[in-house]
Amino acid sequence: VQLQASGGGLVQTGGSLRLSCAASGRTLSNSAMGWFRQAPGKEREFLAAISMIGGPTYYQDSVKGRFTISRDFAKNTVYLQMNSLKPEDTAVYYCAGGPNSGAITRSGVAYWGKGTQVTVSS
Repeated sequence: VQLQASGGGLVQTGGSLRLSCAASGRTLSNSAMGWFRQAPGKEREFLAAISMIGGPTYYQDSVKGRFTISRDFAKNTVYLQMNSLKPEDTAVYYCAGGPNSGAITRSGVAYWGKGTQVTVSS
């Protein structure tokens, strides 16, 4: 399966972006999905996960209440709505799939997508 994240860009502090993760080669309906990010000089970190059936969802504390993960089975796409963005949210964002959302929260990922850059200016 190939995943491609899109929707990144440059936004001011307090702004919003919606990232999309589209799949080709197979359906995502048999996978839990998640979003991660990696800032320069830092390790890749877990942000959000969603179960195979679309719920429940899990979030890292630093993005809880600001970011929302969702999925559209008809479009075979996973989204990350990001609101109230901060400069510390600047990173390359990746989507990923795994066997279950619990595993994804522990970075138990089966496959990664290509990232998309998000830059938040102060």
